[in-house]
Amino acid sequence: MNPSTALPAGIVFTQPLTPIAGSLLLSFLVAAIPIAVALIMLGVLRRPAWQASLAGLVTGLIIAVGAWGMPVGLALNSVAAGMALALMPVMWIVFNALLLYNVAVKSGRFEQFRQWMLDHLPDDRRLVLLVVAFSFGCLLEGISGFGTPVAITSALLIGLGFPALEALTYTLIFNTAPVAFGALGVPITVLGAVTSMHPDTLGAMVGRQLPFFAFLLPFYVVGLYGGVKSIAKLWPALVVSGGSFALTQFATSNFISYQLTDVLASLVSLIVTVGFLKVWKPEPDPAYTVVRSQAQASGAQRVGYGGWMPWVVVSVVVIVWVNLKLFTIGEAKVLWPGLDKAVFISLYKKPYVALWDFQPMGTGTAILLAAIITAAWTRTSVADFFGCVWKTWVQTRIAIITVMMIVGLAFLLNYSGMSYTLGLGVASAGALFPLVSAFLGWIAVFLSGSDTSGNALFGNLQVVAAKQLGLDPVLMAATNSSGGVMGKMISPQNIATGVSTTELKGKEGLVFARTFWHSVFLTALLGILVVLQQHVMPWMIPALPTLHH
Repeated sequence: MNPSTALPAGIVFTQPLTPIAGSLLLSFLVAAIPIAVALIMLGVLRRPAWQASLAGLVTGLIIAVGAWGMPVGLALNSVAAGMALALMPVMWIVFNALLLYNVAVKSGRFEQFRQWMLDHLPDDRRLVLLVVAFSFGCLLEGISGFGTPVAITSALLIGLGFPALEALTYTLIFNTAPVAFGALGVPITVLGAVTSMHPDTLGAMVGRQLPFFAFLLPFYVVGLYGGVKSIAKLWPALVVSGGSFALTQFATSNFISYQLTDVLASLVSLIVTVGFLKVWKPEPDPAYTVVRSQAQASGAQRVGYGGWMPWVVVSVVVIVWVNLKLFTIGEAKVLWPGLDKAVFISLYKKPYVALWDFQPMGTGTAILLAAIITAAWTRTSVADFFGCVWKTWVQTRIAIITVMMIVGLAFLLNYSGMSYTLGLGVASAGALFPLVSAFLGWIAVFLSGSDTSGNALFGNLQVVAAKQLGLDPVLMAATNSSGGVMGKMISPQNIATGVSTTELKGKEGLVFARTFWHSVFLTALLGILVVLQQHVMPWMIPALPTLHH
């Protein structure tokens, strides 16, 4: 497009799609450099996530200004808009979820919860992993998302005797199954908004992809942890745990409400699996017995259900909050000054809207209320409560900076046009696009740290490419979200939040290296499923209802 063509008023910058010698391939390779820098810093050089994010951001700024011709002020302003989103709502949710965790620790409820697990689960670390990292972790993902399930469940696993690196690795891999419906379906809502498709249909399509992985993951992780012999010994429990989650995930997303998918699927999986393990007992294996302290080993008194209180409170508060739409109180949709409609998207031929949805009563505030209720219920003193606030700040400050930089980079790539160059390059894959489509979502979530942001980044691009290539737009849009969940386990944001409750702070590169190839393998598997759904099983794709405007 010729920039001299009449453009809407207020446009400061028109995104070039092939600025490097007019070549899509060269432009694609240069646009990929900031992502490559962050990946290499994390995975190869094993640097802390904040350093990898900073290096990616600085590289991105140099390329956006130097090669894409973006004005410096506009480039810095787009980074600032990304950082604002990272603070509110993303890190506000993370901070308050970890505050709830710290209140649970301070009041003794977390120790009770740990003790309940020891009392009621079989004496087998593989099954503890299944209940804690999968069923319980998915419940936390359904409520809060954004890395907090990783931080809380890995802390619980470490308390149950797992080494920190193992606890984080397996929790991150399990944290894929629920992510597309996490934080009460927000990623699907956003995908519907950016693609102008009905979110119910998109939710139904994602619910016809991820249940396969939800069923597979217990087998995959237990196989990784204990080898093929463990799968052979524990398969009934793996079928019950993965099967109950997968069936509920499919049924809820297709027939009830995509917003409640995770909460219901994880609750069903949790209740059914714990119930099943009361009846079915595997043959004891001394290699996997749970490490217990002396008091526990000598048969200390069994605890009641009090340890569940913080998690029940937060589940109830968040569900009521969302159903009563309390998050809309005081909501302000801020058109970002100096950035809103200042950039022209050449690919879509329209100005780029820069909207920051400021919700002082968003999900993070609901979780804060749950933390206050928990503190009051457990008679935690005001001084102790503020002590927990301070501890949470100390735990999360590096993660907050990391997330601000990585989301700032995602916004810079968007507004400079580098994201669209990347997307256009990927879309040129033609017949292979269904396979590549999953990796496009994967890159978006690696970069932005959330499936929500990944859908905002590439959701519409998937639809544009699908229409150009004669593929199903519903399938490709949903695949952006499903592919994104596989990128979650290597996202600097997710890992930085995950390590915040462990002694692995600053060693995010180590965690990244442990999860990277699992992430690539699962994304490739999804790509194969998408190819089959497009060409062999198109009956699996739900029809899109006509929207009434």
